[in-house]
Amino acid sequence: MIKLGIIGTNWITQQFVEAVKLSGRYELVSVYSRHAETAKTFAEKNGAQETFTDLDQFLSQGAFDTVYIASPNSLHFAQAKKAIQAGKNVIVEKPAFSTQKQMAAIQQLLDENDQVLYFEAARNIHTENFHTIEKKLGELKTVQGAEFTYSKYSSRYDKVLAGEVPNVFSPKFAGGALQDLGVYTVYDAVALFGMPEDAVYFPQRITSGVDGKGTAILTYPEYNVTLNFSKITNSHMTSEIYGLKDLIEIDDAGEINAVIYIDDDQNKQMIGNTINENPMLPEAKDFARVIEDPHHSQNQKDYAYWRQLSVYVNQLIYQLRQSAHISFTGEEN
Repeated sequence: MIKLGIIGTNWITQQFVEAVKLSGRYELVSVYSRHAETAKTFAEKNGAQETFTDLDQFLSQGAFDTVYIASPNSLHFAQAKKAIQAGKNVIVEKPAFSTQKQMAAIQQLLDENDQVLYFEAARNIHTENFHTIEKKLGELKTVQGAEFTYSKYSSRYDKVLAGEVPNVFSPKFAGGALQDLGVYTVYDAVALFGMPEDAVYFPQRITSGVDGKGTAILTYPEYNVTLNFSKITNSHMTSEIYGLKDLIEIDDAGEINAVIYIDDDQNKQMIGNTINENPMLPEAKDFARVIEDPHHSQNQKDYAYWRQLSVYVNQLIYQLRQSAHISFTGEEN
């Protein structure tokens, strides 16, 4: 049983804790929060044994071997660095880190501490439906690009409209649409098509200074891939991967609950509609599989792929931000 500690007590942490419980492979034992009452409430609700308000004590004294980090984006790097140095496996919410310099530092640290495992929690690529897309894409005779859309209005944008700056829309905490929902579309593109030759981002900025929505265009040798994402509007547009006359239609680039193949004659066939009890369950199972048996050949192959994919996604998101001149408070290149 994997002993789990958590950093962050928000809704995404609750969802992950419920997912790991469903997997039957983890036991939540330690909770860290800056506020004692918040940590206590979360621990009591989820059956954790201990709480901490000091990060160093949490990492040195906590009875866990794997930590899930779901703090504001700008805190991921420092917390993951300390966790790796403390010998803890790290599962960090997307986006893992804000700059290529941070990612490179973590990769070097992982090489120096090769007993420690690192995962970026990009849930969409671990689903059965995503694997269905991968398989069907490999069967297309011709590929002519794709469009991935993931737009969901954030209730916290109401606070922005009221003159506040919540973390998810704050340059201080590395917020914005690209850093949040856009990550899923970037993962879709890189996992399915590899790294583009060029990439440009066209953001719509909001009053806090970050991007509320935007469109990115990724240039490949024979086609383009367009990414559309937003935290200030809703969209019901499907995502599509284009063949010649045929295509793959995806209900949502982030959730991926339904995948339809439309053939040359425009006949539709549902090829993927597996809906998980908890959307984070597939990644929780995948991470557990590798943590429990890191020397298994398939686990080693998958782990190396996920780790490299995380590096590529970080590189591409940083490139997109640079193209749009989006920077965060106190950021180093």
